[in-house]
Amino acid sequence: MSTLTIIIIVIVLMILLVVFLYNKLTRLRILVREGWSGIGTFLQQRNDLIPNLVETVKGYALHESSTLTEVVKWRNKSMQAGTPAEQIEATNGMNRALVDFFALAEQYPDLKASQNFINLQNDLTEMETKLNQSRRYYNGTVRNYNQSVATFPGNIVAGIFGFREEVFFEEERTATAVPKVSFR
Repeated sequence: MSTLTIIIIVIVLMILLVVFLYNKLTRLRILVREGWSGIGTFLQQRNDLIPNLVETVKGYALHESSTLTEVVKWRNKSMQAGTPAEQIEATNGMNRALVDFFALAEQYPDLKASQNFINLQNDLTEMETKLNQSRRYYNGTVRNYNQSVATFPGNIVAGIFGFREEVFFEEERTATAVPKVSFR
């Protein structure tokens, strides 16, 4: 083989490697976007449940407007979120507001016994389960994508073609803290 043939083979192999890595990164990025879309679907369904929950509780707890306002505020922020980071912030705020919301509901036995409230609470619980599954899927796809973007030789191709690491859907730091319970 001549030197020219060897150079051509090496160039062709390098081009094939770049094409392979580019396609791999593109497939992984599509999976990340698909995972985010799944989260968005469940967040939308949860956001659609919130007004029904708030209206149901309003009938029993009219004077508890600050808790209800907080839930509505985070629902609206979730609806307006344009980036994953904004959505994560809104979701964490909603989670905190819902904890307060359900703590409020515990103070009203008639509300807790309301079939409408029970159904809405069950729907929200089911939605949270689906949302958690979607978060796990999304974070798995982000992990695989970010590994490909960060490791050699994918990092070279990623840098050339503008592939950037994606953000994980992380729980708030306070989510791992054990809540204090007081029966006073």
